[in-house]
Amino acid sequence: MTDILFYHLQHQPLERVLPVLLEKSVERGWRVAVEATTQERADALDALLWTYSDESFLAHGTDREPDPAAQPVLITTEPGRPNGATVRFLVDGAPLPADMASYERVVLMFDGNDPDAIDRARDQWKEAKAGGHACTYWQQSEAGRWEKRA
Repeated sequence: MTDILFYHLQHQPLERVLPVLLEKSVERGWRVAVEATTQERADALDALLWTYSDESFLAHGTDREPDPAAQPVLITTEPGRPNGATVRFLVDGAPLPADMASYERVVLMFDGNDPDAIDRARDQWKEAKAGGHACTYWQQSEAGRWEKRA
């Protein structure tokens, strides 16, 4: 059974939250895939991870570069696990992976200010629960901290 974490972004944008969560994942020794829905978004996330902080470095690459298997964090628009990821982040409405059971954790991040994103996340919650996966729902507080709501 895969743990599915739903992150409801309200007070901080994905661009501020994602790098921190990726850093924590890498610190735990996890290999990660980040799935976006368009190549433009994947390119923007790639650029973000090179520039988000002057104080840290997050090794990563995209699936369009040579040897994606060597990347601890791989940005992609495709299904699959070319880097052997055990954790998959889904952004911008990326669908739940067909091979969800092959991951330890799937992290679905959605914009709480977008009604369509909320509806899509609700549908994905139902799909994950029906598949027997353990789902948790996290929402940002006013201070930007994550609070478990379900």
